[in-house]
Order: sequence, then C-alpha cells, then structure tokens
Amino acid sequence: MVARVVVAAPSSGSGKTTVATGLMAAFTEAGLAVSPHKVGPDYIDPGYHSLATGRPGRNLDAYLCGPDLVAPLFAHGSAGCDLAVVEGVMGMYDGASGQGELASTAHVAKLLRAPVVLVVDASSQSRSVAALVHGFASWDPEVRVGGVILNKVGSERHEELLREALDSSGVPVLGALRRAPQVRAPSRHLGLVPVAERRGEALEAVTALASQVRGGCDLEAVLALARSAPELSGAGWSPCEAFPSPAPSRLYRFAAPPRGGLRPRTPESALRASSSNAGRAEISTPDVQEPPVVAMAGGAAFSFSYAEHAELLAAAGAEVVTFDPLHDEELPPGTRGLVIGGGFPEVYAPELSANEPLRKAVAELARSGVPVAAECAGLLYLARELDGKPMCGVLDATARMSERLTLGYREAVAVSDSVLAGVGTRMRGHEFHRTVVEPGAGAAPAWGLHAPERRVEGFVQRGVHASYLHTHWAAEPGIARRFVERCKA
Repeated sequence: MVARVVVAAPSSGSGKTTVATGLMAAFTEAGLAVSPHKVGPDYIDPGYHSLATGRPGRNLDAYLCGPDLVAPLFAHGSAGCDLAVVEGVMGMYDGASGQGELASTAHVAKLLRAPVVLVVDASSQSRSVAALVHGFASWDPEVRVGGVILNKVGSERHEELLREALDSSGVPVLGALRRAPQVRAPSRHLGLVPVAERRGEALEAVTALASQVRGGCDLEAVLALARSAPELSGAGWSPCEAFPSPAPSRLYRFAAPPRGGLRPRTPESALRASSSNAGRAEISTPDVQEPPVVAMAGGAAFSFSYAEHAELLAAAGAEVVTFDPLHDEELPPGTRGLVIGGGFPEVYAPELSANEPLRKAVAELARSGVPVAAECAGLLYLARELDGKPMCGVLDATARMSERLTLGYREAVAVSDSVLAGVGTRMRGHEFHRTVVEPGAGAAPAWGLHAPERRVEGFVQRGVHASYLHTHWAAEPGIARRFVERCKA
C-alpha cells in the first residue's frame, strides 16, 4: 500500500500546482520516494512534478482511460514509493462537461480511496473561508476532505482570523502560505511554460516551493493523513500484460556490446520471458527479429508524451529512442517508426524550420511508408508551413496561430484504416491548442468526432497518422501493438 493524498481546490488559480509541487519536492528532500500524479490530460504540470521528485509525472484521467483504469495506473506509477501526491484539476467537483463527476478531482479521489487536502485562495476573505470549506467537505460524503492549506495569506493577523474561523469547521488547517510572487512559474497561451524550456529557472522555482511549503505546512500532519488511506484492491497496470494476447515476437537476438558480455536488444519484459536462455549468444525461434527502432520526438518543442506510450511501445517489441528536432539533424540510426507528440512548435517555428536536414529526413521517411504517428504539435510539424515558416511538408496543409482556444474532451471513431487503428476503432481524446490547420482533414481523415459538433479531423496517408487529438494508449493498448507490428513489416 502506498500512502497517498489528493491536492484539490475550489477553483482553478487557487494554488494547486504550487502546493502539490512544493509538497512533492519537500518530501523528496526529506528522503521519501514520492510518486507524482496529475488528474486530467494536462501535460505541463507533470513536468514540474518530475523535476520535484526525479520520477516520471503520470496522468490519471478517468475520461481518457475510463474509471476502471485509474487505480491500476496509479498503482503502476507509484510502485515502490513511500508516498504519492496527486494534483487535481480545475475545481474539485468539475469534471467532463455534461457528464457529472466523471474525470473530476473528486471522482479520482474516490477511485483511489485517497484523502483530500483542499487548497484555498484566502487572499480576499476571512471568516467566509469556513463556509467555503464546509461546503466542499460536506457536498459529497464519499469524498474525505482531511485538511486545508490556506494559500496567499496576507499577514499573521490574516492567518489568525482564518484559523479562528476554521476552528469549528471540523477540517484541520495543515498549513498557511504567504503570497510569494518570486516562485511563480511564467505562463503563456496554453498555461505554464514547460520545464523543458526553462529547466534551470524551473529547478530554482521548485526548490523555492519546497522551502515555502516546508516553512508554512505541517508536513508530518500531511504525511499522517496520506498514510491513513486504506489499501487499494486489485493489481497494478502493466504494459507487458496490457495486450489481450502475447506479442507475436516474444524472443529476440542478443547483440554483444563493445566491451564484451551480453546486452539484450529487447524490452525488459522479453528479456525476463527468455531468462532461461541468458548466456547464449543467440536465441533460436521461428519469429526472431531485432526490435524496430521507434524514434520519439522530445526536447523543448515536443515536451508532451504520456509515459505509458513509450512503455507500451517497448512492451510491444520496439526500441524507443528519443531525439530533439530542435538540435538533431538526423533521425536515430535504423529508425523504423516515428512518434511526434504534443508540445509548442509554434514557439520554436524559426528554429525547427532552420533544421532543414532533419525536416528532409522526416519527409523522406514518411514518403517511404514508414509508420508515423503525430499528435497536435506533431501535426503542425508535418505540415507545409507553420506561421509562414517551412516545416516538413509531409501533409498538404498549412498551420498558423489563432486567437481561438480549442479545448475539450472528444468522442472519436477511426474513419480511415491507419498504422494506429482500424476503421471503427473508438477512442476518447482531448484537444488543447490555439492553432488552426487548413484544411482540417485530408482525403482520408483520421477521426470522426461526435462532440461538441460532428466533424472529421486529421490525416491518414501511407504510413502517416496525424491529428490534433491527444489519446491515452493505455485505454486501447492495441494501438501500440499495431504500430510496432507495422514498423516490423
């Protein structure tokens, strides 16, 4: 059992990220192994969580993955840790539009049987804070609000008034944080600036947050609350066991490293499956082959990818290698598949455009029919141009910044057969962008969307699947297997 606590708030802007990241960093500095999680599809906050803990930030999204996968994914991510801190999303009871509590912080807290710490922006109230906390604590009796942290407190006198008001609420005050502009992370059109773009400054901010939380919060009380969470039943999710049947290629050749010995050219799962053969230079089987190299875009311009995607690709038999389109002029040697996830290529359009050798390499790879999966930022990178700057030219489309924010969950069905999905495959996804691609769909669209309006979206051509839609492959692991099998072919 992993001690766990969910950090929630009455509304966005209350300070969830400040408190959650500060708690993660403070407990990590104290010597605990801390597992960081984020409710919802957000991909920026997990970067700060990862910086605070030294572990991958993982998302828990009951809409994208379904409620039944939330606890198993949590157990997978937190395995071996002393404590898990889960940052909520929006207001505590705000979920998928029109679908009740689905995917809300409260919903995830109930699925995890985790106590909640409520972060309250107290900057413009005193006694009213008690009514606010009482309302949130009593709204749903299945949600256990175990404490409150007061944020943006103005002075010692202000803190005294707030604590006095909360004395009779039945919800203990676990901390009070003063206003501290120096530790705020800068924002832009889609939220906080990602860690990958300001790592040095971000590290300083996280260190400052840890100090602030350590000085203003009762960490022992928070830890005791987290340890009061009951045991979760059921097994953790496993990328090696996510597929409905064993992968076709279970065993692989071993390649000798430069300094002697044996080095597996296979995911850890396949190595374990063949442990009885360890020590042989080669394993004989009718379906033996080297794992295909799947290149995954990273760096400042492409900083978003769910950790489970790379894990599923490896479990399906791929060797996942990260590259940076801002700096690398070549794709990784032997690339047989390409994954370009989300990020902010619009911020780095001149630099991406200037890297002409890589743009040409990507275009040649796509023309050859090699599987390419591009989500949102990847879609922009594959277009002819972005804000007038030449991109890869794989797609006959142009992209530009827009004043309109496109945001929300989507119900989707695959309308064209592709390297990711067969026609009729149903997925849930998320759109989050302030750009426009014209046209919005190719001759063979990727998805048919049902909400908020019915439309087709994205591009399927040869081995390319490009779309604005962010999906979580743990919900449909067959996507990863299908992609890797196409890479092998």
